[in-house]
Amino acid sequence: MRLKKLFILAVSVFFTCQIAEAQEGLPIYSDYLTDNYYLIHPSMAGAANCSKVRVTGRQQWFGDDDAPALLTASVNGRIGESNSGIGAIAYSDKNGFHSQNGVYLTYAYHILFSRSTVDLNQLSFGLSAGALQYKLDESTFLQDGNGDPLISGIEQSATEFNVDFGFSYNLYDFYAHATVKNLLNNDGVNFNNNANGLNFNNLRTYLFSVGNTFSKFNSDWSFEPSVMFMYREATEEASFDFNVKAYKTMDFGKIWGGISYRRSLDGAEFQQGSGVSSQKLQYITPLLGVNVNDFMFAYTYSYQSNSVVFNNGGFHQITLGYNFGCAKERYHCNCPAIN
Repeated sequence: MRLKKLFILAVSVFFTCQIAEAQEGLPIYSDYLTDNYYLIHPSMAGAANCSKVRVTGRQQWFGDDDAPALLTASVNGRIGESNSGIGAIAYSDKNGFHSQNGVYLTYAYHILFSRSTVDLNQLSFGLSAGALQYKLDESTFLQDGNGDPLISGIEQSATEFNVDFGFSYNLYDFYAHATVKNLLNNDGVNFNNNANGLNFNNLRTYLFSVGNTFSKFNSDWSFEPSVMFMYREATEEASFDFNVKAYKTMDFGKIWGGISYRRSLDGAEFQQGSGVSSQKLQYITPLLGVNVNDFMFAYTYSYQSNSVVFNNGGFHQITLGYNFGCAKERYHCNCPAIN
């Protein structure tokens, strides 16, 4: 009966928010692959045996002024021996004269269907509420006293509120996640208070992840293929990630690495000579990580493999992690995100 009530509540929240138009919020890169699925799926808050702290820094196009840069910090864990998990995310995203800062708070609930904690069969759902602040710095736009009615010449800011909602299902070595980000219908941010002003359009984003870990009996090696699909409702953009990771158990912990390939399903046209060509966004991201006791370090490098790019330089990302409050490994499964 309790499960039925929780399911009805979750479905009600989901469909009530389908009339929404929402802010972009936290950018979605490859940082979720560095043992941080909670960053994109709120239902993973407190799903693991350990409480987790993760800090990620991402820098694009070294050597270019005002190049995009992202910093995230997150923490999540289980509330005692209960079925509830909580988490928090703070981030700062800068891109030229635009920037946004945000804070999310998360509550998740985990339902174990197996009769004991030896077998992993768990359904989770989570809800994140966030406050997002957007800034536009126009202080250097005006020169030589030339005025423009659309340029204020100052730093402007606006704040929005939004929520994310999602499900996760973990069965032994298999997992699946579904999340809708930016559910609420905000009015958008117009810094110049007129129809021609700069607007931050709200975007509802749908995320679906599925994967499985494979290993031989008593082997120190395991392999984890996974796929993540992303769809933005307002712009009708779609893309997918295909990922493969390998893990090697060591005396001191674990080393792991892999590669991720992201491809957009939507192309952009551009002039090439006397004709018109098109290309689809493509990222190739190798990643390498190590777990030593309760600490984790990971590095990823994303390369955009398109013929027309702003810069041939890549995207560097470093993740630092710390696990605390760990319980004994409860599940007999090859499930790195849980055990």
